[in-house]
Amino acid sequence: MSTPQPTEAAPSTAIAVRTCAVILESRQICLIHRQRPDGDQYSLPGGLVHTDEDVPAALARELKEELALDLSALPQQPELRWVQDQITTRPGSDAPFRRLHLIHVLHLPAHARHTMAATEQDAEDHARVVWTDLDQAARLHLYPAAGEALTALATPAEPVLLPPITDRTYNWR
Repeated sequence: MSTPQPTEAAPSTAIAVRTCAVILESRQICLIHRQRPDGDQYSLPGGLVHTDEDVPAALARELKEELALDLSALPQQPELRWVQDQITTRPGSDAPFRRLHLIHVLHLPAHARHTMAATEQDAEDHARVVWTDLDQAARLHLYPAAGEALTALATPAEPVLLPPITDRTYNWR
């Protein structure tokens, strides 16, 4: 009788996880604004979760790196509100790009807004940090594509799965 040989494990197909925050002060939202050749791009501040991090620590690290915002100094912590799956192709590539977005909401005290950076601190292009009206932000080209969900912020809710980002629903800029 022969002993079966062990087989190699299949390569990991882990999905990259991006954590980000809808940072609100009154009815204003904090966004990172980049001017791209195909139009303006507005992003919720945040970034990728490292393999050795939990999500709250990753969000705290990203907001500190990008905005100089220290979450430990705030009276309230961000709360997970939405999850959005992204499967798109990026310009210049035919390969699918997949990412899972964990979108938190953070209500910022007015005094904390004035301590934040005016440009994204950890990016080479030093993109502008802008504050805009929540209703206006819902109509911008936003990444992740959570614009419609922003209108639901007035009602308390459990985290919800947003419609996926696909090539049909989102154009990279």
